[in-house]
Amino acid sequence: MAWIKTFHLLFVIAWFAGLFYLPRIFVNLAQPQDIPTQVCLLGMAKRLFRFMTILAVPAIALGIYLYSAYGLGRGQLWMHLKWLLVLLLVVYHLYCGQLLKRFQTGRNTYSHRFYRWFNELPVLLLLGILILVIVRPF
Repeated sequence: MAWIKTFHLLFVIAWFAGLFYLPRIFVNLAQPQDIPTQVCLLGMAKRLFRFMTILAVPAIALGIYLYSAYGLGRGQLWMHLKWLLVLLLVVYHLYCGQLLKRFQTGRNTYSHRFYRWFNELPVLLLLGILILVIVRPF
């Protein structure tokens, strides 16, 4: 089971790296750019989003496996709240995909300041998840 935990953490960490970096690319895309820079940033964002999605799937699948194998937190509030935060992360991830499509079609309506704040959401979600898993306050 230690191997499963190890790979779960590896995929979660890698997924979060993408969740932290993609909105930073959006910050740059939301500022005026010359065409070659815009094309380069869009390409980076597209490849990163695809890679993030590939990483998210085993992270979540291994988390579900660990939950079912250990029965951890069944009936415990901390685990239900953790799954809620993971669901919010998935929504955030999918919304990043929608924002990327807006950039690709030239329909972005948000400023770079919005994306600077938007970039902080996964940090807050990660903090909440870590507190729930390590401290288990409930």
